[in-house]
Amino acid sequence: MKKIINPWKGIKGYFCFGCAPENEAGVKMEFYEDGDEVVSFWHPEPKYQGWKDTLHGGIQAVLLDEICAWAIALKLQTTGVTSKMETRYLKPVMTTDEYLVLRASVKEQRRNLVTVTASISNRAGEVCTQAVCTYFTFSKEKAREEMYFNGCFTEDEDTDPVK
Repeated sequence: MKKIINPWKGIKGYFCFGCAPENEAGVKMEFYEDGDEVVSFWHPEPKYQGWKDTLHGGIQAVLLDEICAWAIALKLQTTGVTSKMETRYLKPVMTTDEYLVLRASVKEQRRNLVTVTASISNRAGEVCTQAVCTYFTFSKEKAREEMYFNGCFTEDEDTDPVK
């Protein structure tokens, strides 16, 4: 897997709850390219629980929405906004797991509407949560001018992302 370089890192005012490394309240996701998929290995913390030892459903939705956005950034080289998100909670996601594996891939593009599927699996590989997100994507010009997006790329070398 190749680590995806965060294209917004270092931009003044960048404070995304999902991926900004400097946002203390955020989930600080990092991403990797694995073939057609974007992958994230996320370490749950008790501060994100709903019920005891269970990851809050809203945090799960944040994680899924964020990885879908990164799939669009890397695979389509643009940005956008979530138009619709359908989430299925199949089994509890435990905050006691050492890490979770999130995967997302672009499934369909019709003009500026893009459908992305994503999942959260526990360390045992069981799919716990699934989502289908529809994004309204921006033109490359608007993404560059208004979202400060100059492209999304990977590092040259393969990385072992499980830390």
